[in-house]
Amino acid sequence: MKSCNISSNLARWAKEMPNQPAIIDLIAKTQINFKQLEEESNLVASGLLRQGMRKGDRVLVMVPYGADFILLTFALFKAGAAPVLIDPGLGKKNILNCVKQSKPRGIIAMPLAHAIKTLVPNPFKSIQFSVTVGNKWFWRGTTLKEVKIKGQFDFQMDKSHEDQVAAVLFTSGSTGPAKGVSYTHGMFDHQTQILRANFNILPGDKDLPTFPLFGLFSIAMGMSIVTPNMDPTRPAKVNPENIINPIRDYHLNSSFGSPALWDTVTRYCIKNKIQLPSLRRILIAGAPVSGALLKRFESILEPDCKVLTPYGATEALPVTTIERQEIVNDTWEKSEKGQGTCVGKPVPGAEIKIIQISDEAIPKWEESLEVATGQIGEIIVKAPWVTKSYFNRDDVTSLAKISDGKTFWHRMGDVGKLDEENRLWFCGRKNHRVIIGTNTLFTIPCEAIFNQHSDVKQSALVGKGRGNNREPVIIIDPENCSRNKDRKTFIKELLELGAAFPHTRSIEKILFYSDFPVDVRHNAKIFREEMAIWAENQ
Repeated sequence: MKSCNISSNLARWAKEMPNQPAIIDLIAKTQINFKQLEEESNLVASGLLRQGMRKGDRVLVMVPYGADFILLTFALFKAGAAPVLIDPGLGKKNILNCVKQSKPRGIIAMPLAHAIKTLVPNPFKSIQFSVTVGNKWFWRGTTLKEVKIKGQFDFQMDKSHEDQVAAVLFTSGSTGPAKGVSYTHGMFDHQTQILRANFNILPGDKDLPTFPLFGLFSIAMGMSIVTPNMDPTRPAKVNPENIINPIRDYHLNSSFGSPALWDTVTRYCIKNKIQLPSLRRILIAGAPVSGALLKRFESILEPDCKVLTPYGATEALPVTTIERQEIVNDTWEKSEKGQGTCVGKPVPGAEIKIIQISDEAIPKWEESLEVATGQIGEIIVKAPWVTKSYFNRDDVTSLAKISDGKTFWHRMGDVGKLDEENRLWFCGRKNHRVIIGTNTLFTIPCEAIFNQHSDVKQSALVGKGRGNNREPVIIIDPENCSRNKDRKTFIKELLELGAAFPHTRSIEKILFYSDFPVDVRHNAKIFREEMAIWAENQ
C-alpha cells in the first residue's frame, strides 16, 4: 500500500525555501518560516510520543486558528496521530457532543478548554493524556513548552499508508447534528494535488485563508499564509480593515473566505474607494455566491484576478468550480429567474450524477436512479478524495453512500441539475425542499424570484405543517426598514412577483424576519430549520 503523509510536504518546503515565511500570525504577532515550522513540528511530534501518545491516537485539538494550531496539527500528522477538529462556533452543548462521539485519547488545548474538561468530565472520559498550550492550572498533564523540551529535531516522520486516518473533521451542523468525517492521508494528498492544479497554486504564493482547514492546505502546498485578526466563527462580522490591510501590507496574491466575509469586505471597499491590486486569486465557498457580490469585484480587483466559487462539502472538497466572469456574463441572469445557482463543471477526477430524490438509504447503484439532463434531483459525486465514512456513525454513513461494486457514490444532501454543458446548478438542500402534494418547491430557485425586489435583503422558503402537503411560506428580511410602515403594499408587490413565475405561483404566504440565523462556520447558509419552527408559530 502506498505510503503518504500530508506533513511530508513540510520537509520539501523547508529544503527548497527554508527562509520563506510559512505563517505570519497577526493575532499572536509571531512569524515562522518553513525551516522553523519543520523543526518545531518535529520537536512536538517526538515530544508527544515520549509523553505517552501513540500512533493512531485521536487527539482533540482545541486551540485558536493561528501558528500554534497549524504547528500542532502538522506535528500530529507527523506522529501518525489523528487530530480531531471541532468548530468552536458550534456552542458548548454541541461541542461536548462531538467530543463524546469522537472518543479522543488525548487533548491539546488552551487553559479554558482544560477547565471545562475538569468541570464537565463525562464527555472527556476517554482522554488519557493532556497537553496545555499556555499556563497549566489545577489539572493534570504537561504543557506544550515541556513537550518541546523532550522532543528532537531529527524526528523521522511516520510512514503513514494512504488509507490511514489522518484527521476527524466535524461538519458545521448547519443541517442537523455535527458529524465527524474521517479523512485519510491519501485523501489529503489527492486534495492538495487537485487544488494546486485546478487553481494554479504555486509554491511561494502569499495567501490569506480565513478558514483553518484551508490554512493547512495552503501550507502543504508551499504557500506563505497570513492568519488575520478575526474570529473565524463570525466571518460576516469581520472588521474589513483586518482583511484589507494584510492584503495590502504583505502584497498577498491569494485569499479564501465565505460569501458573508467577502460581502462585508467588498461593500467597505466600494464605499471607501479601495482597490486590492496584488490579488490574483480569490476562492469563495460555503454557500451560494450571488452575482451582485461578484459584480462588486469589478472595481476592486485587477482584470486578471480570478474569483472562483468552488462547490463542495466537508465530505467532498472540491467537486466543481466556476470563475466569476462566467457567472456575471452568462449564468446569473438565469439564476435570477429561478434556474438555481450555477457552480460550474466537475474538477478533473470528479464525477457527478443527478438521481431521483429519496430520503431513504440506497445500498446499491442502479442506472435507473439517474434523471434526465436538466431535471432537478439529488446530487451525488464520486472522486478519490471523497471521504468514505462518518466516524462512529454507521447509520449516517449508510444514508450517505451508494455502493457501485468497486467504490461508492457520495450523496451530497443537496439538490440540483446538470445542463447540456455538464455544468451543475445548485438548487438547495434536499431536506429544505417543500412538498405540496404532487409538486415540490426548492429553496434557491424560489428565493431568487423574491430576492429580485429592491427592498428585499434576503428571503427563505420554508413549509408550514407536516408531511407531503405543506403550506409554502416565504420569509423576507427587508433591505429597507421603512417598508415596514407600508407592509400591505410590500406584500402585494411580493406576491405579484411570485405570481409571474410558474414555480413560485403557489406561494401565497409572506412573513417578515430581520437578520436570519445562519451557520456558524461560514455565516452564509440560512438556518432554515430554525426559521421553519418560527414560521409554525406565526
